[in-house]
Amino acid sequence: MTHVVVTGANGFVGSALCRALMARGHTVTGLVRNVGSAPDGVMEWVHAPRDFAGVAQAWPRDLRPDCVIHLAARVHVTHDEAADPDAAFRTTNVDGTLAVADAASRNGVRRFVFLSSIKSVAEVDGGSPLVEDAPACPGDPYGRSKRDAERALAHVREQTGLDVVIVRPPLVYGPDVRANFLRLMDAVWRGAPLPLGSATGRRSLVYVGNLVDALIRCATDVRAANGCFHVCDGEDLAVAELIERIGLYLQRRARLVPVPAALLRMAGRLTGRQAQISRLTDDLRMDAAHIRACLDWRPPYSLDEGLAATAQWYRSIQGVPNRGGVVRAG
Repeated sequence: MTHVVVTGANGFVGSALCRALMARGHTVTGLVRNVGSAPDGVMEWVHAPRDFAGVAQAWPRDLRPDCVIHLAARVHVTHDEAADPDAAFRTTNVDGTLAVADAASRNGVRRFVFLSSIKSVAEVDGGSPLVEDAPACPGDPYGRSKRDAERALAHVREQTGLDVVIVRPPLVYGPDVRANFLRLMDAVWRGAPLPLGSATGRRSLVYVGNLVDALIRCATDVRAANGCFHVCDGEDLAVAELIERIGLYLQRRARLVPVPAALLRMAGRLTGRQAQISRLTDDLRMDAAHIRACLDWRPPYSLDEGLAATAQWYRSIQGVPNRGGVVRAG
């Protein structure tokens, strides 16, 4: 049994991770900002200051975990209202991460698992799935902050000997998902026409149950020491195909309108949404061979199982019973 501290324990990934850790017999402490926000059964460590200011000094004397899994972050947003987005992302995702890593190192933690993002490497794959040592060329403030955090943690590892493991997922989906994936499900549910019938950009995805399984492996497997791992479902879908599958599991017909990619790109330039259009028309695929070879890891759920579980959750919050069999997923 391992004692794990999880930052961001009350978030989408954090809640699922805490539940899975406890189900496997691990002790979990959630580092949260508000009392009562961690999942049931999780011991809480409440540290209210933003961006983990003073976390080393506030570390409880009796807290001696084996591993910290750092999920908390300022996440990517479509319309960022910060005056200086790069500075805002850096404060949380770089300085905050370093504060937690420093606190962990000072308090005898052996391993620090950092949830980064494929966006720390690139926004498009350039013709072949991205591997862990691909040159980093992030395209937005969020991606740059994750890249800079990775580099800063490498320095911490060199200076302190802290075992730092980097995990890079693509877009994460599953029950309780928010942001763009939820908006896409909303649109399919409402029967809104989507001008994405010709959106051929192939994207890697990861079901939250698969990401959680990989994070636990990276936290507990000695072979993961100081590693960097790409994690995904293993099946890359074109955007139009993804929408069709979402419709299939929602039991709603997806209304796809075939608008040529050139027109979508033109619309993106005219509206200042080039980045959003790029995510629909360009490939962003990941190569996850390294984690399979190094840790013998395989995603426990298929992409279809993950989509089915996500659709079942969505239908339940709409108050609609699911008809027919349910594909296994956790």
